Amino acid sequence: MSEDAELVPLSDEELNAQVGSVLPDKEVVSILDLNVDLALAIDAAAPIELAVAANANVAAPIDAAVGTNILSSGSEAQALADQGVLITQGIDADATAHAVQVSGIDQSDDVVDAGSSTPVESGAPDDVSSGGSEPAGGPTAAGTETPTESSTGSADEPSTTAETAGEEQAAVVPGTGLETPDTSQLLNGSLLDVNVNVDADVDLAAPIAGAVAANANVAAPIDAAVAANVGSVDSQAVAVAQQDAIINQDITGSATADAEQTSDIEQ
Repeated sequence: MSEDAELVPLSDEELNAQVGSVLPDKEVVSILDLNVDLALAIDAAAPIELAVAANANVAAPIDAAVGTNILSSGSEAQALADQGVLITQGIDADATAHAVQVSGIDQSDDVVDAGSSTPVESGAPDDVSSGGSEPAGGPTAAGTETPTESSTGSADEPSTTAETAGEEQAAVVPGTGLETPDTSQLLNGSLLDVNVNVDADVDLAAPIAGAVAANANVAAPIDAAVAANVGSVDSQAVAVAQQDAIINQDITGSATADAEQTSDIEQ
């Protein structure tokens, strides 16, 4: 027997028992409705003046010795570090940093768009008393009322009784007696509707003036010796670190930092 012979068509009662709702058009279905109106006007001015002056002597002799025995039996590790340092540092100088800043900032013009004043054209008056025609449904010259669409009805519209009967029939699931919920409006509109209006006008002025002056002598002699025995038997580890450091540091001079700032800001 073929597959076509096994297919049994639905009866009229089974077709009438099928219940469904028509989905709205795609243009009315929206998951996210986002509307952002941003009007932003920023006046920013940040003049920066920086002066740096420095005199420095740096000396850093480093001496290191490392001896180690790891998992060794009867071994000897010795580390000897001997360092002799003679450092003489002299500075005879003046460090002067002088920063002068004069700022004239005018941020008073806040008009982004002056716009235009277009006169509104005068059209036909809407008031009936100014000589317009009588509205639909009003009295005619003969004294009788003109029939309107609401009083006579439209030939294109079906009867109200037929529509009501159709709605009542579709609102009940055949064979169950249960009312069918109205799902025609579930997809209308949007799940998230966001409307943001931002209108900002910012005047920002940050004049910065800085001056740094320094005199420095730096000496860092480092001497290190490390000897270690790890997991060893009858071993000897010796570390000797000897350091002789003679450091002479002299600074003759002055460090002067002068920052002068004059700002004329109009906002």
